[in-house]
Amino acid sequence: MIDLAVVIAHTADLCRKPYLHAVIPIHESEGSASLDDLLVRIETRDSSGMRMEAMDLELEIYRSGHDLNLMLSWSDQTERPMLWQGQHPVWMDGDSGMRCAAPSDGKPLEAMARRLRAQLLSQHPEN
Repeated sequence: MIDLAVVIAHTADLCRKPYLHAVIPIHESEGSASLDDLLVRIETRDSSGMRMEAMDLELEIYRSGHDLNLMLSWSDQTERPMLWQGQHPVWMDGDSGMRCAAPSDGKPLEAMARRLRAQLLSQHPEN
């Protein structure tokens, strides 16, 4: 079994350079990290170790049937759009949930979601 926190943090580090990331569980089904229902906070620091709370993200990984889906949103910033990543990315308004345009700083999040989903699917092809 892969260590999901390590995979998530490493992917965030690669896609959101120069920031560094730590993964803090918010909710895990039955106390263990699972691709079926995982909610984590991705805490962000600059290269000197200073917290960048405005850059923190929440990541939810869940299954819908046999498909793996990710939701990425900025922590404590519901007015910002959130990203749903299934087979393709969809940006949604954080308040209404309606589809919207990608934010100007959304490309790193799209890259992170796409890369993370691909890694998880390749490591769990039977699911």
